[in-house]
Amino acid sequence: MSQQVLVANPRALDNPNLRLYFAGQIVSMIGTWMQQMALSWLIYRLTNSTYMLGLVAFAGQAPSFLLTPFAGIVADRVNRKKLVIVTQTLAMVQAGLLAFLAFSHQPAIWQLIALGAFSGLINAFDLPTRQTFLVDMLDSPRELPNAIAINSSITTLTRLIGPTVAGIFIAWAGEGMCFVVNAVSYVAVIAALCFIKVRPQAVVSAAQRSGALAQLKEGFHYAFSFTPIRALLGLVAAISLFVMPYAVLMTAFARDVFHGDATTLGILTAASGVGSLAAALYLASRKGVLGLGRWIVASCAMFGLGLILFGFCKTLWQAVPALVLVGFGSMILLAASNTVLQTLVDEDKRGRVMSIYMMCFMGLAPFGSMAAGALSTHFGLGNTVIACGVIGTLLALAFAARLDVIRKEARPVYIERGILSAEAELKVMNA
Repeated sequence: MSQQVLVANPRALDNPNLRLYFAGQIVSMIGTWMQQMALSWLIYRLTNSTYMLGLVAFAGQAPSFLLTPFAGIVADRVNRKKLVIVTQTLAMVQAGLLAFLAFSHQPAIWQLIALGAFSGLINAFDLPTRQTFLVDMLDSPRELPNAIAINSSITTLTRLIGPTVAGIFIAWAGEGMCFVVNAVSYVAVIAALCFIKVRPQAVVSAAQRSGALAQLKEGFHYAFSFTPIRALLGLVAAISLFVMPYAVLMTAFARDVFHGDATTLGILTAASGVGSLAAALYLASRKGVLGLGRWIVASCAMFGLGLILFGFCKTLWQAVPALVLVGFGSMILLAASNTVLQTLVDEDKRGRVMSIYMMCFMGLAPFGSMAAGALSTHFGLGNTVIACGVIGTLLALAFAARLDVIRKEARPVYIERGILSAEAELKVMNA
């Protein structure tokens, strides 16, 4: 992961497929962030329990742990564009059902948990497939770092807009209106997908297919036998399990620590979004993948430090700058890890490796969310978040200790794929 950019990288927005896809994503993701905040607020309003916040998060994310590895096999076997259209359509149905429940007086908690689990089932197939489908839309593999950075920018920009709008909608018309907006927003991304034309996908034929378990074993062996991929997956898994669960406590912070309402929650989420957007814009301005190794270390440390500071905050305006740092660090960490991983993985195993990545990122999160919800009831919200931050800082140090080994094993892959020229690498080694 040398810092020299040696191959010109085309800008992803020159690709008409990506322009169309990203336009649909902007509309859809605003609705998605509105729904996430509205569901969290609805649950806490009905139960006044951080444990229930963790339980609903667990129900929504647990299917990713169980099913995502098999979803990667499906993504390597079927037409990814058609599969994404199916998953987005099902997500629209799920949002519509949430809206129906929200407008029918007092929804039962078990109904919300069930719909959360349904959403998790959809995401188990949707998220790894969309990660690999992004590559299918590229004209050149060198567009990939910029495409991932722009995709991250869209995620963070909509994360900034969505919760703010959701706070207004909740105060004006209740949580149900946020679910309606999300259901309608899926029309934009489904319409965009219908018009996108992608290069032929190398789908494995029926005659060439080995059994699902054999393919699953092959994917895990490939991912965990190569040090750079193994290290990145391990870092993402640990972050998801021990550090990211702070997010499930934001609703409780908004009401019980800062004595606010849905608008307060929107401010907290927007503060993190500002940091994430700054990070994503920086990544989009980069011209390649090289040099991201040190950024992964630095951003992990920023993430941990920001959470430690946030855990000590007693007022909303103290919390805002801490969450900006949290958002910046977490976005750089996850987007940079994703970018490096996608540039290292072999094409015929991309779906399976990205499904393992999503299992580490999304699949372990519910266990962390449950633990954070339970721990916060015994040790307090602030202490729980401080513990998350300390672990994040320690993970940064552990990854830094392995960085030279990771770089050494990644270099031959970068040279083979033209990301780093052999001549320039020789100069670096002799310098």
